Amino acid sequence: MSMKIITHSPQETISTAEKIGSFLRAGDIIAYKGGLGAGKTTFTRGIACGLGLGDCVSSPTFALVNEYRGDNITLYHFDMYRIQTEEGLESTGFFDYPFDENIAVIEWSENIEKFLPKNTIYITINPIGENEREIIIEGGERFADSWN
Repeated sequence: MSMKIITHSPQETISTAEKIGSFLRAGDIIAYKGGLGAGKTTFTRGIACGLGLGDCVSSPTFALVNEYRGDNITLYHFDMYRIQTEEGLESTGFFDYPFDENIAVIEWSENIEKFLPKNTIYITINPIGENEREIIIEGGERFADSWN
């Protein structure tokens, strides 16, 4: 099942992601698809807010991963733009993160898709205008059940 949402501003995109973030639970992995400037980091900012982690989110392009820690959960924000192989993925320490106890969001997930678990939630963000975004969620049935 997939769900499509259209947002008309960066704030609306953040609000949509915030709502999705409020439904996330330990063990969830979000795999983003979308080109440069699609709004993946903006979306992550909303997810972090929905988890109660604040909005101090920045792109992990050069760090490969940023961690946003809360009292009960950590959000791992990965950028896999430069990762193309299993060896490259392993060199990031990706397989050592405690995903069962936390949540991960992955930019450029297309590069590591074959290494992601079956229960991964895919979010595609397509720009359809200067501020408008088409957001397609696949594998997140619980979001559709709770969406207005």
